[in-house]
Amino acid sequence: QSWTVVPDFTHHAHSASLSAVAVNNRYVVTGSRDETIQIYDMKKKIEHGALLQHNGTITCLEFYGTAHLLSGAEDGLICIWNTKRWECLKSIKAHKGHVTSLSIHPSGKLALSVGTDKTLRTWNLVEGRSAFIKNLKQNAHIIKWSPDGERYVTVVTNKVDVYKLDTASITGTITTEKRISSLRFITDSILAIAGDDEIIRFYSCDSQKCLCEFKAHENRIKDIYSFEREGQHVIVTASSDGYIKMWNLDLNKIKDVPTLLCEVNTKARLTCLAVWLGQASETKENSDKAATSSQANEDEKSSIVRKTKVCWTDKSDKTAKRKRKITPEKQKLEAPLQKKKKKQNSSA
Repeated sequence: QSWTVVPDFTHHAHSASLSAVAVNNRYVVTGSRDETIQIYDMKKKIEHGALLQHNGTITCLEFYGTAHLLSGAEDGLICIWNTKRWECLKSIKAHKGHVTSLSIHPSGKLALSVGTDKTLRTWNLVEGRSAFIKNLKQNAHIIKWSPDGERYVTVVTNKVDVYKLDTASITGTITTEKRISSLRFITDSILAIAGDDEIIRFYSCDSQKCLCEFKAHENRIKDIYSFEREGQHVIVTASSDGYIKMWNLDLNKIKDVPTLLCEVNTKARLTCLAVWLGQASETKENSDKAATSSQANEDEKSSIVRKTKVCWTDKSDKTAKRKRKITPEKQKLEAPLQKKKKKQNSSA
């Protein structure tokens, strides 16, 4: 089965590089060094507005279902948003330093966060308060729950500590040679890990052994994402080399190298990636979509998407920070050519 990648839209959303992206069944949200969170309605293909609660780079974004979004930033705050009216329901001073990562438990009742104050904090989301604080020896920059919610992992530089929920104790440690930039649970017990080299590695959380490794890119891998569709497990990778690649993973043959489904050169420096799976449509080719972000490139590049539509945004604009509030007028996302024309006409 051959997959193809086709452009969908590009949108110059921020005045600085993107630092986080998240998706639910309707929206894509992007966080940036410009301190704003931009919202996109993927069903209507429109820009939906901006969230301006944070002062500092947005470091992490995560949806819980269709109703809530959590955001974390360098100002130490975690904000809980209602996605119906996009109101900030609660703003929590979560860490003394930056919030570096957060993860919501599959039940939605609690969340974990890590920050530059060397703490791992558990949050009771039902009551919106701190439930537990654990001191770490070093700053962790990634935290993530397993899909079944029975374990979680923290990443400190090149080391992954695996914790069990019921004991909150470390059950094993995975160490890689290079700094880890991204990890993803492929199953409840298998982790895909990517970092400051060109290699993707699959590890067992139970044995901490490497099950498979393969060279995916020509430069460091910035983000990794996975989804399942019609029984097929697909891994999407984004690298500083500008390529987005999609791989078919056979879980029954986890030791075999995944096969490349398709690739595209975005000619931009990618920083983060997410996959938006749209509603089932008539044709298989356009039923899935992926949203990703890229960092500084001279030219404005068109976005990309395939059957899993992969869109990226380029952010070379050095203009001053724009802080905009949500307005009823929603700006249409334009195709790359239309956007360029509009820019030329309006440049006075």
